[in-house]
Amino acid sequence: MNLSIVIPLLNEQNSIDELTSSISTVVKALRLEFEIILIDDGSTDNSWKIISEICSNNQNVRGIRFLKNFGKSQALSAGFKACNGDVVVTMDADLQDDPNEIPELYKKVKEEKFDLVSGWKKVRYDSIIFKNFPSKIFNWAARITSGIKLNDFNCGIKAYKKEVIKQIKLTGGMHRYIPVLAKNAGYNRITEKIVIHHPRKHGKTKYGIDRFIKGFLDLITLWFIHKFGKRPMHFFGLIGTMMLLVGFFFSAYLGVDKLFVQTSGRLITERPEFYIALATMIMGSQFFLAGFLGEIILRNRKIKKQYIIIEKVNE
Repeated sequence: MNLSIVIPLLNEQNSIDELTSSISTVVKALRLEFEIILIDDGSTDNSWKIISEICSNNQNVRGIRFLKNFGKSQALSAGFKACNGDVVVTMDADLQDDPNEIPELYKKVKEEKFDLVSGWKKVRYDSIIFKNFPSKIFNWAARITSGIKLNDFNCGIKAYKKEVIKQIKLTGGMHRYIPVLAKNAGYNRITEKIVIHHPRKHGKTKYGIDRFIKGFLDLITLWFIHKFGKRPMHFFGLIGTMMLLVGFFFSAYLGVDKLFVQTSGRLITERPEFYIALATMIMGSQFFLAGFLGEIILRNRKIKKQYIIIEKVNE
């Protein structure tokens, strides 16, 4: 299998047929063995019925249906697990991504040997207030945090080597940070390509302004996991050590002052230094415990599948 095209979707009944037809026309011209994998992420319209009909008429199309809406990351995970192509292309199902970009993306991975090629929607047809401006801030923060010089981390159309998508694990909303996950896994040949962005033809966007808040929180999580995910004691232990040192310093100061300096009958518990020492020693011990627990969990964790498939076609 030369090429797999993975498309997660939610309530896109009006777009699916046109999208699969356009992709098939473009890819057949390349004379490649290919498959299109449509992942229905809990649609409540006729999306699955249309997918089933397309699959019955086109053996290059496969369908996966979730029990309910689990999110784009889980839909992509299911598609990545099912795909067989040497090169994997992801697209959104709303017809805003252009199938004519596929040949160039395929070439960059297959011939130019890039691990990952990310699309860049340089000219966008989205809301300036609710999408374009927040997206610029989001991408700036992602560049600063990750060190990857991409202009559009969250562009739906991307191309990957098969090994890349088989190595990375998508949880929560981490589909926004696939380039970062790929880099963290050791795949450093990452580039981007300017792609055509079309206005939405049918329906409305499934994302609101809250996705950027969640995106920033996920970015912080990803940074923390990358820095300390394999060594949580380095983070919690450092903070715990600093707090314990502060606590011991104040305790020693109070002891020396009480025994050798202070002549008044003032109780230690009446002095603020006592409460500083008590609080920092307790909190320092708790941070140490958090570090130990993190190490134990890390060594015994099992990553659980985060979606439930209820039906497949052309499997």
